Amino acid sequence: MENIEEYCKANNLKLTPVRQKVFQLLLKETSGLGAYRILDLLREAGFNSQPPVAYRALDFLVEHGFVHKIESQNSFVACSDPGAHHSPIFMICKKCDSVSEAPVSASASDLSEALMATGFQVEQTIIEAEGVCSTCADK
Repeated sequence: MENIEEYCKANNLKLTPVRQKVFQLLLKETSGLGAYRILDLLREAGFNSQPPVAYRALDFLVEHGFVHKIESQNSFVACSDPGAHHSPIFMICKKCDSVSEAPVSASASDLSEALMATGFQVEQTIIEAEGVCSTCADK
């Protein structure tokens, strides 16, 4: 939480109570949370429960690299390296729904460079791997 507060101060960004609460909610989860589940949790915490509130907070958090969107689940997870813009690989467990973040390998970087060499302007690369996490595999 300190990283996000420092980043916002250093970059003159407003970390509203709702943005802070959404980030805290995501930090507590090992699986991704959808926007409507986040709305429910905000309501339980005494915040306004209108959909635009959650979506604005999520947009801000994703834009500044504090949260990632898991496209295949239409859910969100806290970033393991908040504030650093990167394109990690997401490992999604089919059994427990946990989502882990791993750094991009050289081959993923090579893919972006190869695409850019064709003139294609890469804005975002999302790699999601679905399988079984080590905890579930050991059971």
